[in-house]
Amino acid sequence: MTIDFWQETYAAKRPGCLDLFQRAKDCLAGGVGHDMRHSLPCPNYIERASGARMWDLDGNEYIDYGMGNGALLLGHAHPQVIEAISRALAKGYHYGQDHPMQVQWASLITEMVPSADAVRFVNSGTEGTMLAIRLARAFTGREKLLRLEGHFNGWHDDVGRGSSPPFQNSLSLGIPTSKIDSVLVAPAELDRIDELLERNPEIAAVLLEPSGASWGTVPLTVDFNRELRALTERRKVLLIFDEVVTGFRYGSGGYQKHARVAPDLTVMGKIVSGGMPGGVVTGRRDIMSLFDFNGEPHHDRYERVWHMGTFNANPLSAAAGIATLEIVKSGTAQNHANEMGERLRTGLARALNERQAAAYVYGEASMFHIYMAGKLGSYSKDLHTDDATKLKSIPKSLVTGLQKNLQIRGVELLSYTGGVTSAAHNENDIDITVDAFAQVFDRLLENDLLAHLS
Repeated sequence: MTIDFWQETYAAKRPGCLDLFQRAKDCLAGGVGHDMRHSLPCPNYIERASGARMWDLDGNEYIDYGMGNGALLLGHAHPQVIEAISRALAKGYHYGQDHPMQVQWASLITEMVPSADAVRFVNSGTEGTMLAIRLARAFTGREKLLRLEGHFNGWHDDVGRGSSPPFQNSLSLGIPTSKIDSVLVAPAELDRIDELLERNPEIAAVLLEPSGASWGTVPLTVDFNRELRALTERRKVLLIFDEVVTGFRYGSGGYQKHARVAPDLTVMGKIVSGGMPGGVVTGRRDIMSLFDFNGEPHHDRYERVWHMGTFNANPLSAAAGIATLEIVKSGTAQNHANEMGERLRTGLARALNERQAAAYVYGEASMFHIYMAGKLGSYSKDLHTDDATKLKSIPKSLVTGLQKNLQIRGVELLSYTGGVTSAAHNENDIDITVDAFAQVFDRLLENDLLAHLS
């Protein structure tokens, strides 16, 4: 068998998607709207979604563990969110002005997130980290940023290296060398971070995903985050939590409430705006006050942080965000999603153990990840010995084989080899999914993509 043993079955069920991809390549640069959606022989063109399910252009049905790139904690097309958006839409979908819902939305966030003294709205997680870095530089008077290996903090130039191995290299063409030089990258090792902070007093902030690189693909512990908080305070460096994925997924106050760690600044997106475009930067009052006007021309021009955005806190995103936060602030939605996540992780672990496959499942809350060793890959079940390069370097043929074979069986992942559960998933969805994974593990083992335990 070849590594593309799934292609004939996959393509036969997707004639419409294949045709649309040919058209897309003529008019969409790169053929897709997001690099993560690039997939051969074609992307998955989704036509509609509801609850835990999606349907593509050809009518294929999927149990979805992508959930809008992690944005849909309540599931697709939640009735209360749809109703809130509809009410707002009837009043006008864009004002280009502030409005009452913006204040209501900000008040909810400051009520729910422990470190949130004040909020500034943006239009995405990427905009959020870009603004948080500007704030940190303005507040400290320093220019450099320290990132952790493998952590994804958006795609702008200020985070131009560190997300993908080799971590010291630029992520893209077109990023100025001056931007690359302003970013230091460290492994998630406290001694190494401390050493870099001591040697580089020009570092303004440490920016990380508190759950670990790529929404926990390379996991971090609560203790690590607490010790990092103490370290940054001792070094007088700001700590920025990127909670674009973890915000409200770990609970009503995000990862920071779960861990009882107060960062100086927090970036949130996805769930905070109910799956609509949007995000926030929030944090300590003294830092957030850098946005304040005082009416003195020199101050308002040169002594504050400048921030614009035509669609900041637009009415439709505000309505969706308010409706979602009003539901998730009780924690009930998270508790259900977490239960489904644990049921799925347990089922997948059982399937792997029964097959003596060189793979394991891990994750927290409503997130799951699978590490798989290819025929030439190393294998260790001790996450503490696995570095970011290893966990983010599963052979591409193995990752593709997993993803495509799952899609054939009606299961969609978030990215790589993992996904998220939601309040819309139920036990039947999970059991169907475990069975689909078990079939795929068999296929990967049969085709010598996934290794057996030796």
